[in-house]
Parts: sequence; structure tokens; C-alpha cells
Amino acid sequence: MPDVLKAPLVVEFPFTRSLGPVQSAFLTGLREQVVLGVRTTDGRVLVPPVEYDPVTADELGDLVEVAPTGTVTTWAWNHAPRRGQPLDTPFAWVLVRLDGADTALLHALDAPGPDTVRTGMRVRIRWAARRTGAITDIACFEPHDGDPAPVTGSTSVFKDPVTGIVAAARLDYTYTPGRAQSAHLDALTERRTVGERCPSCRKVYVPPRGACPTCGVGTAEQVEVGPRGTVTTFCIVNIKAKNLDIEVPYVYAHIALDGADLALHARIGGIPYDQVRMGLRVEPVWTPGVRHPDHYRPTGEPDADYDTYKELL
Repeated sequence: MPDVLKAPLVVEFPFTRSLGPVQSAFLTGLREQVVLGVRTTDGRVLVPPVEYDPVTADELGDLVEVAPTGTVTTWAWNHAPRRGQPLDTPFAWVLVRLDGADTALLHALDAPGPDTVRTGMRVRIRWAARRTGAITDIACFEPHDGDPAPVTGSTSVFKDPVTGIVAAARLDYTYTPGRAQSAHLDALTERRTVGERCPSCRKVYVPPRGACPTCGVGTAEQVEVGPRGTVTTFCIVNIKAKNLDIEVPYVYAHIALDGADLALHARIGGIPYDQVRMGLRVEPVWTPGVRHPDHYRPTGEPDADYDTYKELL
């Protein structure tokens, strides 16, 4: 049995969204050190504000300023802050009901330790030194023993309102492929493509998952497939990916390797993007020192008949 592999992986992309009038006013207000909520038809003040009442679904737009001080309604201690969190030292996640609000805002509380945090404690906003119109304009909350802070009397009309934000979505995790995929990856280092055959339906799956997705039974019999295959479906990519040194447009395709009953996906090269087609016969192109094929190119064979791959679409 080969050694089980593992590797750190990061999935990251910037999510860009436009803001409606309520969220625009809220984030612009944070930039100006003003906290705005929205009043519902029954008189509740929601912070952070939303565009529609979560109870009645009424459209909301009556913005109300609330104080930068408030009360902790519940909390949890974070002893090991992670990348991108508000503070790089241990802190408490808190729900704070700001004075004048009827709902609580989630943020960080800078406190010496968990024994100094309690439900009902009074806190206030610590503003970030540099503010851009984002929730991070609130650097954190800090303990506060004084009275509720006065509001500024803002009209919620600001110069240069924030109209859009870019949120960096990121997931860090360690991927362990398991026995079946580890064997598949080890075979790729020898420029071989190995799948596993289901003992019940006899289909060969590449890459293998260790179990048949159709029958639900475990798979163990290894089968070498390819190296050639057939393009079943494809798409033309016109947006250049970050940190991917491939000029657009290019083609990404599903390829049914000879002997496999599941199509894998890979890039198609060695042919103009507008000449790639279903049924095109292709073969792998390997780069020295790389575990997997860099791309697939045409073999020069006649196109495969549709009936030979229609079940793999």
C-alpha cells in the first residue's frame, strides 16, 4: 500500500459586490465613525441594518444613528486567533447590542483574558486609525465603564458614499487524498493513469474515490487507462486566473480516457481554441518534474464516434 499523501491547500477568490442604499449608508457611516441601524415598521432598530425586515419582509430604509457604546449579550473566547481575524492576540468574540439598537452586532472584544469578560458588561467601539468604509473600520470593542455615548446627530447623508466592496473569501485546509487517490497520484509520477474498477458494475473510475458512486461498494482493483482519450464536452475560458500563467482564451475540457468510465477534466493545447470539438482525440503532454500532465493535445486520429462517448457526457 502506498503512503497516504497530504498537502496544504488554499482556496481564495475576491468577491466583488455592489451595495444598495442601506448597506452603502452603513459602511460609509463606519468610515465617518457613525453607526447606523434601520428602523422597522414596528419600531425595532436593527444593527447591522438590512434592506428587508426579516419578520415581515417589508422593505426598509429609515436609517437611525445608534451609539458607539453597548452591552455584551453573549461571548466566546478565542485563544488562538487565525489569519485575517480582527486581533492577533487572544480576544473574545462578542455579540454587542449597541445603545439604541434592538439587535446585536458580532465583533471582537479586546480583553486581557476570559475571566475579564462577562455577559452584560459595557463596551465601546475602538475605531480603526485608517477607515475605508468596511466592517473593519471598527477595529474592535473595548471595556467601557461610562454612560452611553451620545450620538452625533448624523443625517446618514455622506460625501463620497461607498458603493461597492471587495471581500476576500479564503479557505485554508489540509487535503488528504486517501488510499485510492494516493495510488492514483503515485502512478502519475510514473506518467501512468490508474483508476479502480467496481467489482459490481465493472465500471472504471478515474480518478478513483475508493468506492463506486453508482453501487456504493468499495473498489480495490487497479486498472491502467489511457493515455489517450476523447473530448466529451468543453468550455472556452476568457477570464485570466490569478497566478495562472496561461493566456486566454484557452479550452478546458472533460476527457474520457480510453478504458475509463468517468471523464476527467484538463486543459487542451496544441490546437486553436476555436477548433476544439466534441469527439476530438487527445493525448497527454508531460512537463519534466511535474506530477500530472500539463495539458492534452490532438493525436491526429479521426474524431471518435458520438456513440462511443455519449454515456460520459
